[in-house]
Amino acid sequence: MNVPPPGRPKAGPSNPGGGKADEPPSPPSRGRGPGGKPFLLGADIGGTKTLLGLAQEGELLIDRRYANADFQDFEGVLAAFFTDTQTDPGQISGGCLALAGPIADDGRSATLTNLPWIIDSAALSHRFGLPALRLVNDFAAAAMGAVTSSPFQRFTLQQGETLAAAPCLVVGAGTGLGMAIVLPENGSWRIVAGEGGHAAFAPADAQQVALWNFLRARHGRVTWERVVSGPGLSAIHEFLAGVALSPEQITSGGVSVSADSAERPSLDLFLAAYGAFAGDMALACLARGGVFLAGGIAARLLPLLQQGGFLAAFNAKAEHAAIAARMPIHVATDPLLGLHGALNLVRC
Repeated sequence: MNVPPPGRPKAGPSNPGGGKADEPPSPPSRGRGPGGKPFLLGADIGGTKTLLGLAQEGELLIDRRYANADFQDFEGVLAAFFTDTQTDPGQISGGCLALAGPIADDGRSATLTNLPWIIDSAALSHRFGLPALRLVNDFAAAAMGAVTSSPFQRFTLQQGETLAAAPCLVVGAGTGLGMAIVLPENGSWRIVAGEGGHAAFAPADAQQVALWNFLRARHGRVTWERVVSGPGLSAIHEFLAGVALSPEQITSGGVSVSADSAERPSLDLFLAAYGAFAGDMALACLARGGVFLAGGIAARLLPLLQQGGFLAAFNAKAEHAAIAARMPIHVATDPLLGLHGALNLVRC
């Protein structure tokens, strides 16, 4: 990216096993790090796990991962984090919580889509003595994490020709299909949320027309998310092979890069649809600033993404093919993408 990004938190030690294992040798004492300066608090709250982190002057100093099933509510997770890291909440100067669910219109509360948790910023401030925390959708945080990532945290599929003042597009296939446009603004970024995943699926050939008919019989209206997502990959495999498999089963075994594997036709069709969708959305906003693929599916399918099917579909834009070919395309590979994005959103 040629646009100067805001300060980028650096990846700190990850702790997949829980909050109390593998403590760093020097946890922040009483909420303060080097120099006695206050912290920023970031969180990436999903349906099954929560990532929490503390940053100071643009650097992620510590992060923890918690299983949501171990807690009754988010307040319990946050209390455990403060205890495990010996953090005084009074020394936190700001924070952003990214969560998988809709945010209330006033921005002060949110409900997780796949977990019966209500997160209320005012209640958290009252209990812990925190400043007002910003609540954002998790894909907005992922989008911010993607565009502010370092070159070492992305894999470039298409070099293109970056225009510094142009919009960026972030798309991510996972449980659903996320999309956001990110605009450079006064040395920082402005995120424009989108629901492009719920636009109508546009079949590109006879096989995709047959897939459309298969999905229409099941769902009625067929959206891109019905095809380009984890459940969409499962539906594609059922359509082609007559067998219902989970996305993890389809993408296991070295992501089935062998041309004669049973899963390869499903993956090829999935990536062709993914490329067509990303290319259409990129053309709609002229994303010459760059197109970023977020989400776990893209990272798992990286070997196949490099083999051309995705790019061929992305660039198949008839008289506008030359424009599409000039758009840089990157795969975001940062495992703490949402957490880093949340911390950067505190400053925006």
